Amino acid sequence: MRPTPSKTLKDLHVPDEPATDDGGGLVRLRLDVSYDGTALHGWARQPDERTVQGDLERALSTVLRTDVDLTVAGRTDAGVHATGQVAHCDVPRELWQEQEHRLVRRLRGVLPPDIAVPAVTKAHPDFDARFSALGRHYVYRLTDDPAGPAPLRRADTVGWPRTLNSEDMALATGLLLGEHDFAAFCRRREGATTIRTLLALDVVRSGGLIEVRASADAFCHSMVRSLVGSLLAVGEGRRPLEWPAGLLPRTERASDVPVAPAHGLTLVAVDYPAEHDLAARTLVTRARRG
Repeated sequence: MRPTPSKTLKDLHVPDEPATDDGGGLVRLRLDVSYDGTALHGWARQPDERTVQGDLERALSTVLRTDVDLTVAGRTDAGVHATGQVAHCDVPRELWQEQEHRLVRRLRGVLPPDIAVPAVTKAHPDFDARFSALGRHYVYRLTDDPAGPAPLRRADTVGWPRTLNSEDMALATGLLLGEHDFAAFCRRREGATTIRTLLALDVVRSGGLIEVRASADAFCHSMVRSLVGSLLAVGEGRRPLEWPAGLLPRTERASDVPVAPAHGLTLVAVDYPAEHDLAARTLVTRARRG
């Protein structure tokens, strides 16, 4: 449960309205967030489970003494990590002015050690962590080295039990790029589109380490791990190079596409437009994805 805040928006005589840039009652904050997802049940708050959103909102409410609701760039699944997650919230201006220069340090004191907030900055009122984003970037790490992952990277690197042909995996990515309906690779959510623009999908090997680097305007539920799973089937020689792209015409989740283990996946960055383009970007994204 969240702590009982000593102040609410009503207590501070602040209207419950969007942040403004004219010195009004609320200010919009951007939070850069990192976490080790090993012991976390994903981003979204859940009753009786530890989640990034739940822990972070509790910490912010404790420090700022008011309820805080976060909007995130991308909801990560249980076990998935982040080094470049982004979230936003609106808080009373007087509390931000009071805590601005010590908020990061105070959050460090109340957050569990597997969640960190490296930066909190005042954002433009039109900034929306989810709908303003131009692109999300993920890295999936795995190794087919017989010795398995390096001990200090075992939390974010999957040890693959079979040798992989990374060149074939790289060749299989080409036909997946661009705008497609990725329904075959997604766990569908009611009312949500599965059309996405895959900007990059690169397979890079360095010794026994293989990284799959994926960038898109957005990713639907389990999309990156399913794309990686399809490439692993190619890398093992169980599927031909054309198989992953051949799934694109399907309109439902493909049961024969394996979902790669969660702990190999890390959200590393989110891109945003310049301030003067934020409002337009948000309108476009809301119209497409709602």
